[in-house]
Amino acid sequence: MKISDNFIASNEGSFFLIAGPCVIESEEQVMETAHKLSKITDRHEIDLIFKSSFDKANRSSISSYRGPGMERGLEILQQVKDEYDLPVITDFHVPEQAARVAEVVDVLQVPAFLSRQTDMLTAAGKTGLPIHVKKGQFLSADGMDNVINKIESTGNEQIMLCERGEMFGYNNLVVDMRNLDIMKELDKPVVFDTTHSVQRPGARGDSSGGDRRFAPTLARAALSAGVAGIFAEVHPNPPSAKCDAATQLPLNEFESLVNQWKAIDETVKNGK
Repeated sequence: MKISDNFIASNEGSFFLIAGPCVIESEEQVMETAHKLSKITDRHEIDLIFKSSFDKANRSSISSYRGPGMERGLEILQQVKDEYDLPVITDFHVPEQAARVAEVVDVLQVPAFLSRQTDMLTAAGKTGLPIHVKKGQFLSADGMDNVINKIESTGNEQIMLCERGEMFGYNNLVVDMRNLDIMKELDKPVVFDTTHSVQRPGARGDSSGGDRRFAPTLARAALSAGVAGIFAEVHPNPPSAKCDAATQLPLNEFESLVNQWKAIDETVKNGK
């Protein structure tokens, strides 16, 4: 699947990264993170799609920080594109936002909780952009065939599927690595979301918990299975993050992980 002239997303090709802060907290935070991520991925010759959200519409509490809103958020993402020549991705939350968001982003993301919503999927498809669909925590991997069919009903076949864990009782997720192979059989690039997969939704009552220690382990396992890309939320100072503080990866430690992940990816794919 073509992301740009020099960037093809494929389960067989070199892995790419979708990375950035969970939510836009400030222009400075986003630009600092984009700058450092672009340098890291340039050094390791890895394609990067920069990610951050203008709104987190599914926060646990009514009082939780959600983001700067769509218009200001899109302005900041446009700055990332202009300054660092990076493709950008963000999520949208109601069908009416799709066309406006598509004016800025290079890839449009459908959130996991909304991945069955027909109006969301068809609105995304109608933009003509590549679509990144987070598999719902409540969906089976083979059930993503219906998701694909809904988007493709618009004539848009540019679809990536993302594994981000399954609900395991209350407030916990587990990852069934078999899902990666099942979704690859649907003939779409598969991305593994390594930071949301270690989340514990709503575990802190008014916010989600989780344990970032296990995110690198799961990423290694997914790359060993041969995925197209890794999704990782990265923050300059995760404990201070306004969203997903327990699961975002520290920006200053990210390069060592990327170096390791690239080695695994090359070993697996060059050995085929």
